Amino acid sequence: MATTDNKMIGMTEINSGSSDEDEFAFLITDEFTVEQAIDHMGFGRFHVKIALINAALTICSAGIWMLLSILGPELECKWHLAKWQQALITTIVFVGYLFGSPLWGKFADLYGRKTALIMIGLWLFVFGLLTSFSPNYIWILSLRGLVGFGIGGLAQTAVLSSEFYPSTVRGFWMTFVGFSWIIGIVWVVAVGYFVMPTLGWRWLLVIAALPLIIFIACCYFLPESPYYHVACGNKEAALDILKLVAKTNGKSLPPGDLKVGSGSGDRGTFVDLYSDRKTSITTSLLLFIWFAMAFIYYGVVLLTTEMFSKGHSCAATPANADETCFDSCQLLTKKDYSKIIITTLAEFPGHLITLGIIDFAGRKKTMSIHNMLCAGSILLLLICTKSQMMLTVFLFLARGHIAGAFAAIYIYTPEVYPTHVRGIGLGTCGSISRIACIITPFVAQVFLDISPSATIAVYAGFGFAAAVAIMFLPIETKGRNLVSQLKETKSSLKSSEEPHPSLTL
Repeated sequence: MATTDNKMIGMTEINSGSSDEDEFAFLITDEFTVEQAIDHMGFGRFHVKIALINAALTICSAGIWMLLSILGPELECKWHLAKWQQALITTIVFVGYLFGSPLWGKFADLYGRKTALIMIGLWLFVFGLLTSFSPNYIWILSLRGLVGFGIGGLAQTAVLSSEFYPSTVRGFWMTFVGFSWIIGIVWVVAVGYFVMPTLGWRWLLVIAALPLIIFIACCYFLPESPYYHVACGNKEAALDILKLVAKTNGKSLPPGDLKVGSGSGDRGTFVDLYSDRKTSITTSLLLFIWFAMAFIYYGVVLLTTEMFSKGHSCAATPANADETCFDSCQLLTKKDYSKIIITTLAEFPGHLITLGIIDFAGRKKTMSIHNMLCAGSILLLLICTKSQMMLTVFLFLARGHIAGAFAAIYIYTPEVYPTHVRGIGLGTCGSISRIACIITPFVAQVFLDISPSATIAVYAGFGFAAAVAIMFLPIETKGRNLVSQLKETKSSLKSSEEPHPSLTL
């Protein structure tokens, strides 16, 4: 009875035209969103566990990618492959990624992030292991393509993590976990250092597949995203997960009831990425930015090997230099493996810069600055220096800045889309970036031999273009709540038109 009287009093005050109408309405409905609950409970032990599990998943992901740079040269010599055949082993993985990324994203949005990651881990383990038994070139192409299809879903780890961190520390901790990518690369190269000269490439693939068992086990301990359950209208499941977060962190949920979506009607499609003008602008710009940054990142990796082998940043290759002599084919030496590790360590400074400024300067400024400095570093190669030290510095600066930009965009993209299209959005961007990965070897390796200066200009041009495109993104997600429904995104976009120091570039 007392509760009813209080509600009637509240309604009387609202109807009286009080300026506090919204506040009284909130007291009556007494609802909170998932984002409000996560921010209310703050950062704690639960999020440290999520970070450690995500780091383990990222290490496995990086190791699978790094196999591409080790497997190709080995098979070229062992199976007497032509250059285009060696390149196709790498290209087919990116083709698989191209198709797998949006499909895994859709799968994650329909059946949950946790379920998707377990399926992806099983897929990669099976086909990664089968690759080690490949009897010929056709078999290894087919199996590596299927591995690439599975790799396309690994970005869902970023989606799941972004949906658990409080908005105030999301950028910092997702960038911090990004350091595990470098650890994964170094780990696989170190294994190759010892295994390849003695046991060969088949055993390297077997050993590289074993950590995927840890990947699958880690996924088992991951809770499903409460955002996913809310988007499906499953309030009880979402509340159970939020209660687990509260219990682990020693906190309590905010007072009231959890606000949920309408259920199956909230399932997202690719069309939702272009649902209104500003969302369309965001998606279109992100597709270009992801393409440009992937084109630059893998291009810089390939340019490093090519320019070190030439000893000169502007040295063209004679027309008859592509003739293959298998008797003189050189396998990767231990010195080569050491160089790969040193090159990889260039990503540490880029991640450190992102870690330091992303929650201060914002996502857009961080990405734009990194791309601008990366483009400037690439332009320095036009000096045509013969100094190995100078060449190393220029390439490492470019590698570090583009790696830092990637760390930031993996935070921004899941933040900018609502829950029901978050997986689709990130998956689509990942697929577009793989098209760039398919193209960039022909620029960094083939076109470089024709015109080194023009090649350098192309990569620098994409860097500057990406920096400008980032400035035109309509939304700055620093300090912005994750949203569960498309209508919340539209509301957020309208509010972003108002001047706010944390939402401007």
